[in-house]
This record gives sequence, C-alpha cells and structure tokens, in this order.
Amino acid sequence: MEDFFLRAIVGGLGFAIAAGPVGCFVVWRRMAYLGEAIAHAILLGIALGFLLEIEPMITVLAICFIFAYLLARIDQDMMISTDALLGSISHFALALGLVVLAFMEHIRIDLISFMFGDILAIDSFELMTIYTVAAIVCLQVKWQWKNLLSITVNQDLAAVEGVPVEKTRLLLIMVLAMVIAIGMTIVGILLVIAMVIIPAAAARCLARTPEQMVIVATMIGCLAVVSGLYGSLTWDVPAGPSIIVVAGVIFFLVNLIPFRER
Repeated sequence: MEDFFLRAIVGGLGFAIAAGPVGCFVVWRRMAYLGEAIAHAILLGIALGFLLEIEPMITVLAICFIFAYLLARIDQDMMISTDALLGSISHFALALGLVVLAFMEHIRIDLISFMFGDILAIDSFELMTIYTVAAIVCLQVKWQWKNLLSITVNQDLAAVEGVPVEKTRLLLIMVLAMVIAIGMTIVGILLVIAMVIIPAAAARCLARTPEQMVIVATMIGCLAVVSGLYGSLTWDVPAGPSIIVVAGVIFFLVNLIPFRER
C-alpha cells in the first residue's frame, strides 16, 4: 500500500472519530446550518494563511474558532431569525475569502481541492493536527457528556438543575468548529458538514440510546472513509465526494430497511 494512501486512510479515520460524537449533537440540536456557516469561513482562513505565510491549517482553526464564538454571541443578542443570521454570515465569509484570494495574484491556488477536499495529499503535519484535534474533541465531549445531553433534552430544565447552559452550548459550537476545520482536508469546504451529519443521521435509526448512537455514527463514518477511498482508487473518481456517497448510501439503506419499529 502506498504511503499517501495509508496517510489518507489514517487521516480520514481520525476525522470520522471526531465527527461521530459531535455529529450526533448536531443532529439532535438541528445545528446543521450553523455548521455550514462555520465551514464557509474556512476559505477565509486559507486565504489568511497564504497571506501571512503560515500553515493554512492553523489559520483555518483560528478563523473557525472566531466565527463560532461570534455566531454563539450574536445569536443571543440580535433581533433576527437564526436562519437569516447564519445565511448572511456564512455567505459573507465565503465571499470575503474569495475576494482576499483574488488579491493574491502571485499565489496559484487550487480552489477545487479546497472545495471538495484532497485527502490523498495529506501530509504528516495535517495528520498530527487531525489526531490532536480529534483527541481534544473526544475528551471534551466525554467530560461534558451529561451537561451536553441535558441542554439537548431541555435547556430550561438544565438551567434549573444548575447546568451552565451558555458555557456548555458555546463548548459544543467550539468543538463543532474544530471538527469542521480538520475536515477541510478530508472532504472539503462544501462537503464537510455532510460528513458530520450523515453518519449521525443514519445511526439514529440503528441506536436505542445516545451512547449507542455515538458509537454507531463513528463506525459508519469510518466505514464511509475506508470504502470511499478504495472506491476512489478502483474507479478513479474524487476521494472526498466518494466518501460522502458511501455515507449517503448507508443512510438511505438504513432508512429504507424496516429493521425495527421507529
């Protein structure tokens, strides 16, 4: 097996491990649009990385953190519907990233690889970053598991029970931003949120408890990564979209097969 293909598998599995538990909360709390808004900010982070001549992954993480924090704060303070807010900010961030890149005429950038991922080009630094972030995300979710479940079931009741609702909600948005940032190299800006929500949505039909759903979602994500990569190698098709296609097929099969009462 070639080194680049092995790095792709290892990197993709790291992303799937991080996306599994976070994706479940995204599905439960209906945060997909928020995740997409953060994903659109990735291009701005890439542009700043090239502009400042530092590793783009670092600036992508920073920009995702900033946008996640702003979305969490603005959502509470502004008299505007959530979907209008997220739609405005996400497309502003995407457009701003494109404009910044356009001004850097001395740099040639393959936008397709950023939009749809370039998992086969993962290097050692990106691999280390993916697993560092995945470890942080999993530890944070495990540490705040009860609080995260409490605010998901009933925020008002959680507040009465003494759960720091706003801090827990901010933590969830921040870990979502981290997962989205590392997913950039795996499936790209346009498809990263799909890799977060599709395995979790499929797992919802197969699991009876939240803990089971997290495990199943992670397994589906890992299966999609491995199968998608081998399918990409076999049929010479883009790796990132192939991973999402496999995840989507699993989702549809799970929803079509009447395996138990729902």
